[in-house]
Amino acid sequence: MKITAITIQARDKNRVNVSVDGKYRLSLDVYQLVDLGIKMGKEYTEAEIVALEEESQYGKLYTRALEYCLMRPHSKRELRDYLYRKTRDTPMKTGGMRKGVSVALTNRVFDRLEEKGYIDDEKFAIFWIENRNLRKGSSKRKLSSELSAKGVDRAIIEKFLIETERTDESELQKIIAKKQSRYDDEQKFMSYLARQGFSYDDIKAALNNTDEED
Repeated sequence: MKITAITIQARDKNRVNVSVDGKYRLSLDVYQLVDLGIKMGKEYTEAEIVALEEESQYGKLYTRALEYCLMRPHSKRELRDYLYRKTRDTPMKTGGMRKGVSVALTNRVFDRLEEKGYIDDEKFAIFWIENRNLRKGSSKRKLSSELSAKGVDRAIIEKFLIETERTDESELQKIIAKKQSRYDDEQKFMSYLARQGFSYDDIKAALNNTDEED
């Protein structure tokens, strides 16, 4: 079996279509093309072509997963969940089902992204704590609960919650300034603040300070 054509894709100049014995067989990004040493006229066995098709799948999945990681920092669990969804068969607009990728392939992509530093639960925890509801306010308890739900280790969460300059007192003031006018009943407002993860003592003190300022 011989490589008979290598053409740049019209929609993505970073990918090429590879034809074998006159028929399209697979696509690769240009870096894979160089790394794999694919050239016009080079001959392969069927098993070797199948292996190249797996490399094609790997390249596509790695690119999509990298784009996902670059949207914002993600936890390891978030990335594993994202990759798991790629193993599921999905319906196509033209009918039929698109077969999901293998678990082995998703593990390979995950390991590569972790190796490159795109996935790091410590960096994710710092990002989440310092940016989550920055203007609206979030209690440390709520931030802790959210990070736990995203699979971040408890030791990591506690470490960066201690180090952050955000305090429940200052976060409470943000929420009170935005939400208090919506509540005619102070008890209901206090219950709302408690559901956001703040302690009763902190809530009472914050509301008393607000009354004194008025």
